[in-house]
Amino acid sequence: MRNILIVTGAVILAAGLLWPWLMKLHLGRLPGDIVINRPNFKLYIPITTMIIISVLISILLRIFRK
Repeated sequence: MRNILIVTGAVILAAGLLWPWLMKLHLGRLPGDIVINRPNFKLYIPITTMIIISVLISILLRIFRK
Protein backbone atom coordinates (compact mmCIF):
# COMPACT_ATOMS: atom_id res chain seq x y z
CA MET A 1 0.00 0.00 0.00
CA ARG A 2 2.86 2.33 0.83
CA ASN A 3 4.42 1.89 -2.64
CA ILE A 4 1.13 2.67 -4.37
CA LEU A 5 0.81 5.92 -2.41
CA ILE A 6 4.39 6.90 -3.25
CA VAL A 7 3.89 6.21 -6.96
CA THR A 8 0.57 8.07 -6.96
CA GLY A 9 2.19 11.06 -5.28
CA ALA A 10 5.07 11.01 -7.78
CA VAL A 11 2.64 10.91 -10.71
CA ILE A 12 0.63 13.83 -9.32
CA LEU A 13 3.83 15.79 -8.72
CA ALA A 14 5.07 15.08 -12.25
CA ALA A 15 1.72 16.09 -13.74
CA GLY A 16 1.81 19.34 -11.76
CA LEU A 17 5.33 20.15 -12.90
CA LEU A 18 4.61 19.26 -16.52
CA TRP A 19 1.22 21.00 -16.61
CA PRO A 20 2.19 23.74 -19.13
CA TRP A 21 3.35 21.11 -21.63
CA LEU A 22 0.43 18.77 -20.93
CA MET A 23 -2.04 21.53 -21.80
CA LYS A 24 -0.53 21.69 -25.30
CA LEU A 25 -1.69 18.07 -25.90
CA HIS A 26 -5.34 19.24 -25.93
CA LEU A 27 -6.45 16.22 -23.89
CA GLY A 28 -9.64 17.94 -22.83
CA ARG A 29 -10.72 18.83 -26.40
CA LEU A 30 -10.63 15.50 -28.24
CA PRO A 31 -13.22 14.30 -30.76
CA GLY A 32 -15.81 12.33 -28.81
CA ASP A 33 -15.83 14.71 -25.85
CA ILE A 34 -19.34 16.07 -25.37
CA VAL A 35 -19.86 19.84 -24.96
CA ILE A 36 -23.32 21.38 -24.66
CA ASN A 37 -23.45 25.18 -24.60
CA ARG A 38 -26.74 26.90 -23.82
CA PRO A 39 -27.53 30.26 -22.28
CA ASN A 40 -26.58 30.14 -18.59
CA PHE A 41 -25.62 26.47 -18.88
CA LYS A 42 -22.53 24.57 -20.01
CA LEU A 43 -22.11 20.80 -19.81
CA TYR A 44 -18.78 19.16 -20.58
CA ILE A 45 -18.30 15.38 -20.54
CA PRO A 46 -14.78 14.30 -21.61
CA ILE A 47 -15.57 10.71 -22.62
CA THR A 48 -12.64 10.20 -25.01
CA THR A 49 -10.20 11.84 -22.61
CA MET A 50 -11.38 9.60 -19.76
CA ILE A 51 -10.94 6.48 -21.91
CA ILE A 52 -7.39 7.44 -22.91
CA ILE A 53 -6.40 8.23 -19.33
CA SER A 54 -7.94 4.96 -18.13
CA VAL A 55 -5.99 2.95 -20.71
CA LEU A 56 -2.73 4.70 -19.77
CA ILE A 57 -3.28 4.09 -16.06
CA SER A 58 -4.12 0.42 -16.72
CA ILE A 59 -0.92 -0.02 -18.73
CA LEU A 60 1.18 1.66 -16.02
CA LEU A 61 -0.38 -0.46 -13.26
CA ARG A 62 0.22 -3.63 -15.26
CA ILE A 63 3.88 -2.68 -15.77
CA PHE A 64 4.43 -1.85 -12.08
CA ARG A 65 2.75 -5.04 -10.81
CA LYS A 66 5.21 -7.30 -12.65
